[in-house]
Amino acid sequence: MAGKKVNLYNGLKRLYHEPSRLAIISSLCRDREGFTFNKLKTECELSFGNLSSHLKILKEGGVIDVKKEFVNNKPQTTIILTDQGRDQFIQYIQVLEKVLKNAAQAVSSDEENLKEYLFSADPEFKVKNKKEANQK
Repeated sequence: MAGKKVNLYNGLKRLYHEPSRLAIISSLCRDREGFTFNKLKTECELSFGNLSSHLKILKEGGVIDVKKEFVNNKPQTTIILTDQGRDQFIQYIQVLEKVLKNAAQAVSSDEENLKEYLFSADPEFKVKNKKEANQK
């Protein structure tokens, strides 16, 4: 179907779009070595339980790896963004940029129409444009 329009919103995967997971993944993008659980918890301002549940979802989605080891005889959990997770996140960001650009253009054109409407000295202009807007 040549004329079928692509819906950009389908590219906004919920896996990444949820605010806490967006914070987690954005943080992990900054360091290929990953973050310790506690550092990520502090960075994203999440509780232990909240971070744990989001990490479980991201791990099931293949977005992160969780490495558990002992450092100085203490258990340490490190969370690392996978290559697949990084690639998918880049795709998500690209779609999000397009969606935001479209929204910004729509808002800009609405602002221009509003300025014309508000600052027009011609009452007929206001009535005509109001009727046109109602027809859309």
